[in-house]
Amino acid sequence: MTTSQTVPLALEVAPDVFHIPLLGAASINAYLLGDVLIDAGIRGSAARLEAALAPHKTRAHALTHVHSDHQGASHFICQKRNIPLWVHHQEAPIMEQGAIAMRHNSPDNAITQLQRRFWAGPAHRVARGLQAGDDINGFEVLETPGHAQGHISYWRESDRVLIIGDVLTNMDVISQKPGLHEPLGIFTLDAARNRQNIQFLATLEPKLVLFGHGKPLRDPEALLRFAETLK
Repeated sequence: MTTSQTVPLALEVAPDVFHIPLLGAASINAYLLGDVLIDAGIRGSAARLEAALAPHKTRAHALTHVHSDHQGASHFICQKRNIPLWVHHQEAPIMEQGAIAMRHNSPDNAITQLQRRFWAGPAHRVARGLQAGDDINGFEVLETPGHAQGHISYWRESDRVLIIGDVLTNMDVISQKPGLHEPLGIFTLDAARNRQNIQFLATLEPKLVLFGHGKPLRDPEALLRFAETLK
């Protein structure tokens, strides 16, 4: 007789840090930092996200940035769990206005228009505008704009864990093959500024990097080598 094992919907990858893959193995990701949810995938991620959070308490939901593949289920999860939404202060008005305003936070082209139409979630009130230096359950908010105007990353120096959002991806979003890549230009407001932030984040030498797209990376040297290729 064979027994089947249930694959957890949220996997602890560092103390009190859970990886929540919302599409495939890691094509679109969310994370739980203690009781704070980071990112929420696309609109269709709502059911899977709620299932992953079922065993966990949550007191707040925060974003790396207001793009449709990160805020898609935010309105649902905040209402379902009665928790506040925290967004970088520059992007709070965009989140509160919804998909129409999101065109100002990414290049406006046929692909991003489709994403906003089919992936973006409803507008939602922002309870707290985040800024550099804020503490989120032991993680420091780092301002890393470029891919989006108010993109932020989350850094825990004590064990060198970095949530990098879309400053980098650890997969080719077209072919789905693993590996470090800059975010595609069709989704990125200011590629040069984003590149500067890649180089800055590499100097932190994180032991664990968690991406919006792609599997976790436990290789500080790989990030440094990639940053070197951008000079």
